[in-house]
Parts: sequence; structure tokens; C-alpha cells
Amino acid sequence: MDETLIKDITANPAPLGLMGFGMTTVLLNLHNAGFFGLGSMILAMGLFYGGFAQIIAGIMEWKKGNTFGTTAFTSYGVFWLTLVFILIAPEFGLGDAPSAIEMSAYLFMWGLFTFGMFIGTFKANRALQIVFGTLALLFVLLAISDFTGSEMLKQLAGYEGILCGLSAIYLALAEVLNEKYGKTILPLGA
Repeated sequence: MDETLIKDITANPAPLGLMGFGMTTVLLNLHNAGFFGLGSMILAMGLFYGGFAQIIAGIMEWKKGNTFGTTAFTSYGVFWLTLVFILIAPEFGLGDAPSAIEMSAYLFMWGLFTFGMFIGTFKANRALQIVFGTLALLFVLLAISDFTGSEMLKQLAGYEGILCGLSAIYLALAEVLNEKYGKTILPLGA
């Protein structure tokens, strides 16, 4: 039986997912750091770029056979959708706002998931390790902040989250520019 190999010529979906994650994370954490309130701009980014764009990237990663990318982008896309729903559902009478302990548990579970994914990055480049390492730390800081009610810790988490989001933006741009120019423009730390 003749086996024919089909060359994969589809685009790399990771920059889309990383940019959706990174930009949305920076904006939410500018809020957490105290620079501005939580308004429709952040909610819209959470729904569309952080949510739907990452889910699309996750589906595209599945098509490429990338289990890590599929799991990461689809999961974090759904994270953004659930976070926005948690924030707006009470406004529409679709449930009560979560208590501090409930929100802490929600963030802790995402931190636990992210820590597991961070371990998966040990076989990847340093840039991806930084994204997942800072994200795991961000979820832990936010969970502890909600649990203790510490505004200082929430503000610290905000600054750390800005760093996390910027690291994802860097990685997204590195993947796009390095591919476009056919050489290393922005190093990934292999």
C-alpha cells in the first residue's frame, strides 16, 4: 500500500493565541495594578480576543497535532469567557457574584492547571517557560489576594500580570517576525 505524506502548509496559530492572551492579560492587570477601572474595554477584550481568538487558535493547534497548544489556547480562551461571565452574570440576574473564597478557589484551580502546563514547557524554549511561569505565579498571587482581601497583594499581582502579558506578546511577535524574516529577529532562548 502506497503511503503518501501530506505536507502541512497551514499557518502557525500560536502567535494569534499568544497575542490574544497577552494583550488581554496586560489590560486586565493594568486594572489590577490600579491604573483604571474594570470597564467594557477589558470585558470586550476578554470575550473576543482573550476568549474567542484563543479558542480558534486552540482548534487550529489541534489540526496541527499539537496537544499542548490545543490544551493551552482552548483552556485559556474558555478561562476568559468564564471570567467575563462571572463578572457580568450577576448584572443580568444569572446568579450571585462569587464570594472571596469562591473566587480564590476559581483562581487557585487555574493556577494548578497552569503549573502543570508550566512543567510541560520544560521541553520548550525559555520564552514559553517565562509565559507559563509568570502566569502560574499570577494565578497564585490573585488567589491569595482574594482569599486574604489584600489590596496590596492584588496590586503586586497586577504588576506581575503586566509582565506575564508582555512576555506573551514578545513571544507572539518573535514567532511572527522570526518566521517572516527567516532568521532570528527576537530570540526565544532555545
